[in-house]
Amino acid sequence: MKYSIFGYLIGEGFRNFFKNKKSTAASIIIMCATMFIFGIFFLIGENVNYIIEQVQSDQAMQVFINPEATQEQEAELERQIRAIQEVNTVDYVSQEQALNEMKSWLGEDAEILDPYSGEDNPFKASYVITLTDLTKIDEVRDKISGFENVAKIEVGSDTVNRLVDIANGIRTATGVILVLLIFISIFIIANTIKLTVHARRKEISIMKYVGATNGFIRWPFMVEGIIIGVVSAIITVVILGFTYNFVAEKITTGQTMETIGLGLLSFSDMISLLFTVYVIMGIGIGAIGSAISMKKYLDV
Repeated sequence: MKYSIFGYLIGEGFRNFFKNKKSTAASIIIMCATMFIFGIFFLIGENVNYIIEQVQSDQAMQVFINPEATQEQEAELERQIRAIQEVNTVDYVSQEQALNEMKSWLGEDAEILDPYSGEDNPFKASYVITLTDLTKIDEVRDKISGFENVAKIEVGSDTVNRLVDIANGIRTATGVILVLLIFISIFIIANTIKLTVHARRKEISIMKYVGATNGFIRWPFMVEGIIIGVVSAIITVVILGFTYNFVAEKITTGQTMETIGLGLLSFSDMISLLFTVYVIMGIGIGAIGSAISMKKYLDV
């Protein structure tokens, strides 16, 4: 008996979905548009986070050691740096390594540095440090600057902070847009199903007179709203996938991305999370919109 009632409620929801073709199609189109806009910001946000992770793994802070420091003092400085929680890796670069790196960078002009080998080497030994969290880069620099035998610290904090600010801005914008789109979608679903409810108001009144519960009356319409939301989610994911793959291919094959050595996430890396978010949005928006549209007729 329970199974037949459940099947009836689901079946009625599907029948409502296919019966009201024009209003259903309009709702799906508008929901797809709103979900598509959210999806764009979602994908941008995910890629900004991915780029920050790439930069984070490569971004180094260079701590130059006082030339007069002894080996014991250098070792103590390294121990202090490694003890900082946000520090990921610490690599020692000797004076000779620093000189050779500069020669490599100069290429054919490297011979101009030949007179500076040995004791005349002007470069300082240093520790090259990567962090576990780029947002802590200024905090770590301040800690290390307070250690003894630190001659100078070089860090591209301005670039890092700019990237972090961009990521935070996109997260905030995505959140605000999501809230706005949810309200818009709920309004659309509620008004679409309200048309169906209004057309069947006499039937609903009869069902109430013969003792049907509010839940029994409400569920078919909620199923209809959920179906609209889920169908919209599936369509949007497909459209967004084709669009993203096309744009991402153009960007990744461009000279700028190849020069800076950064990549973008593939759509397959994000589709599970995106589809989950969309389905939850679709079910939630559909259910809430349906409940709102039914309230007037079930409260009387």
